[in-house]
Amino acid sequence: MACLFLTACQETLEQRCAREAKEYTEKHCPAPIAKDVTIDSMSFDKATHTLTYSYTLGGMLDDSAVIRRNNPTDQMLLQLRNATAMKPYKDAGYNFRYIYYSTKNKGTKLFEATFLEKDYQ
Repeated sequence: MACLFLTACQETLEQRCAREAKEYTEKHCPAPIAKDVTIDSMSFDKATHTLTYSYTLGGMLDDSAVIRRNNPTDQMLLQLRNATAMKPYKDAGYNFRYIYYSTKNKGTKLFEATFLEKDYQ
């Protein structure tokens, strides 16, 4: 009987990712993570195995032209490749999506990037 109970209590990686994203959002969001950068939420889509980070940008960063000029994609990908905390999700081939919204124009998407397994491996 004890074996059945222990087996039933184990989470799958999908369940863990969904739980951790929800808990992080509930406990920490919104939260400033850098000057003019606030993380608003984390979410996980089980159907596509995509972990999404949503941010709001303010100040000088709140400008899509500035973002395009600085092209953050390479730096974001490097950070993802080096993120040891993401190893279980990277090993499972999960996708990572980053969305940046405007503070001054609520709901306006300034930048979005999605990285697939082939991008970060």
